[in-house]
Amino acid sequence: MKMRYSRQFAALASLLLVFVLSACATRAQQPAGVTFIVVRHAEKVDDGSKDPPLSEAGLARAQAVAAALRDAPLRGVYATAYRRTQQTAAPAAHAHSLPVVTYDAKLAATNFAAQLRREHATGTVLVVGHSNTVPGIAAALCDCTVSPMEDTEYDRWIRIQFDASGDATLQETRY
Repeated sequence: MKMRYSRQFAALASLLLVFVLSACATRAQQPAGVTFIVVRHAEKVDDGSKDPPLSEAGLARAQAVAAALRDAPLRGVYATAYRRTQQTAAPAAHAHSLPVVTYDAKLAATNFAAQLRREHATGTVLVVGHSNTVPGIAAALCDCTVSPMEDTEYDRWIRIQFDASGDATLQETRY
């Protein structure tokens, strides 16, 4: 009788030990997914040209974008061919030793978003566009509604985070 309880106790203790150890076991981490930061180019000089450079305020805002992404695992930086978008993207790209990849501003937002999703599964990606393209790109990325952008709006920071299962979360802030 005493032997029977000893075996039952040993079996119960073994099961308890397996349970405790499995609760403590480290699971392999799932990939964190990808985050897209979509912003409009910074403030530009009002010189009447079709391709003006950034103003002093715009250059400062471009530095603010780079500072905000300083600790991010930046994997890609995209901007249209215009000086104002290139100059907005350049400080962040330079800080992470990445090139600024030029994309066609006339490319359909859904096509560009699909390209971005195919090319980037993890990390953070910065996309610099224009007041008439940023909302469409963001909406195409997250498959959600994004409000239009005013022509005077330079400080909207659109963050679209995809988790490992592909679900998107949209967050809009000011910077």
